[in-house]
Amino acid sequence: MADIDAPNLPSNLRRSVSNTLKGSAGNLVEWYDVYVYSVFAASFEHHFFSPDDKNADIYIWAIFALTFLMRPFGSWYFGRYADRKGRRAALTLSVTIMSLCSFAIAVTPTRLAIGEWAAIILIMCRLLQGFATGGEYGTSATYLSEAAVPKHRGFLASFHYVTLVGGHVLAQALFLALMLSTSKADIGEWGWRLAFAIGGVGAIVVLWLRRTMDESMSQEAIKSAKKDKGSGSMVELVSNYWKELTACFLVTMGGTVAFYAYSINGPNIIKSTFAQSSPVMGSVVSLVALTILMLLQPVGGYISDRIGRRTLLVFFGVGGTLFTWVIFTVLPQSTNPWLSFAILTISFIFLTGYTSINAVVKAELFPTHVRALGVGFGYAIANSIFGGTAPVIYSAAVKANQEPWFIAYVTILIVGSLLVYLFLLRNRGVNWLDHPEEMRRRKDSPGHRVFPMGV
Repeated sequence: MADIDAPNLPSNLRRSVSNTLKGSAGNLVEWYDVYVYSVFAASFEHHFFSPDDKNADIYIWAIFALTFLMRPFGSWYFGRYADRKGRRAALTLSVTIMSLCSFAIAVTPTRLAIGEWAAIILIMCRLLQGFATGGEYGTSATYLSEAAVPKHRGFLASFHYVTLVGGHVLAQALFLALMLSTSKADIGEWGWRLAFAIGGVGAIVVLWLRRTMDESMSQEAIKSAKKDKGSGSMVELVSNYWKELTACFLVTMGGTVAFYAYSINGPNIIKSTFAQSSPVMGSVVSLVALTILMLLQPVGGYISDRIGRRTLLVFFGVGGTLFTWVIFTVLPQSTNPWLSFAILTISFIFLTGYTSINAVVKAELFPTHVRALGVGFGYAIANSIFGGTAPVIYSAAVKANQEPWFIAYVTILIVGSLLVYLFLLRNRGVNWLDHPEEMRRRKDSPGHRVFPMGV
């Protein structure tokens, strides 16, 4: 009898790569839509809030953080959908919602035309995008991990963050292109609208690509899921896999706060520092550093296939613990573009220890019938609490002249995850992706360990 927990994908490397590219394309578009907001925030905030309001920038970042509150709901809905009806269907639905909201933001009238309704529409669209992104993360992380052939799983699954960071790179590149080709006033008038509209168009392309993407769940697994009430069930997840869910949360905690603190606050600090003297230089430094972060992801994934996942996570934990204070103490004072570039790039090298493998690490923790839900929900809770709030907490800390508290906050969370990496994880062992039968046999055995990092 076929094992319904086994991924239903060809073992052929070429086909696996094709599925990886198609599966990650939507991730690229969705995360472009997430980051186009953060990159163009200063350009469009006056359209939604009065330029005389000194707290306008905090309001804009508060909306950014608010969208993260919807991610757990999105991860629950789309995780259940994906575990019961297949990964491809869930991925298609999430990118459709994301694109519609991007188009809506692009055509929303300003506060001068419709008053407070402008801000309300922005908030509603961003909440829906947060809902869709919550579903995209868990489902795409699951799909890419299942789509990868076992010996190259770390490498292929790393494209989850290649496209995630790639969305940020595209947003930054578009911003730079507009800076070089038009005026700051034009960017604030119509450039930001163009940026959101491009995200909507990109989603249409992804919908066409995903028509030929293989489904990673076998037909037997889908039929079984429709009959089994436990498939995609939050009750099943919390009752029988709460330890795995806790592990997913703790593994994510330090990584997500570092990711948003480094990749959003870091480039914004550089652009702010060079805003008066050389705004183009600030954008170039940020863009090149983010491009390096994107290209580092397959390197980290490849290394993990050779030496194990835990080693890379520890590398991130130690590096983040020691280097966070440099980013937020030295970087804001640096007026040398080379020094700024070096600081940001070093932080991204450490960050790669987490980002390149976090998708496969979490996917290995759960069986097929709750995998998308478990990966998505465990990530979304930590991401909502610690990740999405990092930019607004930093902005508030700067205004209150309390940056040391923010540095301590980020460092403590990274240390918390580092302790998990050191004492609860191991590099090699059986896992639900590669050894479902063995994991099922061990599940209820005495002394069973729920944190195997298999390779």
